[in-house]
Amino acid sequence: MEGHEDERFCGKWRVACGLYNYNLRDVFTWRLLKTLLMGQVLSLLICGTAVSCQYLAEARVETPMLQSFLNYAMLLLVYTTILCTRKGDRNILHILKTKWWKYLLMGVADVEANYTVVKAYQFTTLTSIQLLDCFVIPVLMVLSWFVLKTRFRLVHFVAVGVCLLGVGAMVGADILAGRDQGSTSSVVLGDGLVLLSAVLYAVSNVCQEQTVKNLSRVEFLGMMGLFGTVISGAQLAVLETQAVAAINWDFHTSLWFAVYALCMYSLYSFMPVVVKMTSATAVNLSLLTADLFSLFCGLFLFHYSFSTLYIISFVVIMVGFVMFNAVPTYTALPESGSNEENPPEEESSSDRLLSAGPQAQTDPERQDTKKAETQRPETLPADAL
Repeated sequence: MEGHEDERFCGKWRVACGLYNYNLRDVFTWRLLKTLLMGQVLSLLICGTAVSCQYLAEARVETPMLQSFLNYAMLLLVYTTILCTRKGDRNILHILKTKWWKYLLMGVADVEANYTVVKAYQFTTLTSIQLLDCFVIPVLMVLSWFVLKTRFRLVHFVAVGVCLLGVGAMVGADILAGRDQGSTSSVVLGDGLVLLSAVLYAVSNVCQEQTVKNLSRVEFLGMMGLFGTVISGAQLAVLETQAVAAINWDFHTSLWFAVYALCMYSLYSFMPVVVKMTSATAVNLSLLTADLFSLFCGLFLFHYSFSTLYIISFVVIMVGFVMFNAVPTYTALPESGSNEENPPEEESSSDRLLSAGPQAQTDPERQDTKKAETQRPETLPADAL
């Protein structure tokens, strides 16, 4: 009797964690490997933006809004143009008539998130930025819970904790290597800007996930290009006119501007693909390795000192990322008034089993019987009576 109670308790614990009836074959799938590789491609693109920003900073070029404007302008030329050629309710005019204010808010959140985190480097240290920037992940999980109705299991919260431990190891390696760069002129203001940037990034990423999973990637990127270009262009004219005029446009400066713009354009174009395949939270967990890639590049380009803690932090973040993606999240059932024109994608069998609990996994025959009963007609034909 005691053994049955222990088994029942362990079963409930495994289901709560999302680990019920899972073996290594179920965890290490091709989908997980593809997600892992795609996430690291995003991290490498962010690494490219960081390296180009470092070279621009050495050339005394401080124009973050100009750099963002170039990215949004490229999105405008490609994806907004595609929206202009579409017909019907997918045309840009119809989208602007019905949802212009939503994309305006998304554009403001995205542009200001990029600007505030770059501005924070003038007031606080690199260590503070690396630590506080992780605030985007818990904010994303909260917003996903209430806005997207995403339901996380215990293993997902444990995985996030493991990833944050990896970030802590990376920051510790920076301190030991003496890389506590940045300014301390107004630490409170700088830290506040980082936290504000994290919240804005979370809002932008949740809106992105909602749009690409229910509407289309092209619509999101096209409207982001339109409103991002307008907002960043206006902010550029107000804040950075003198800084842009003071730039010495030689070959190397132009090259690093081009590298930054291409990396950001590729990041924005590719990120919705990964978000649609996984989630905004999973993508941001994979992006935690971007600082490590930047550090590894800095070993060769900027002669940073090496520490084994960098390798340890990379491994720990990867372990946490695998833990998070090994067990799928599930979405609460939509309300009856949901939009029927864009039905949600059919969930996988593993998602259904996880959301149904252990009973669905241990009694598949009962599930089939139940399904047959629901499909049985309510009235019998007359000759059968």
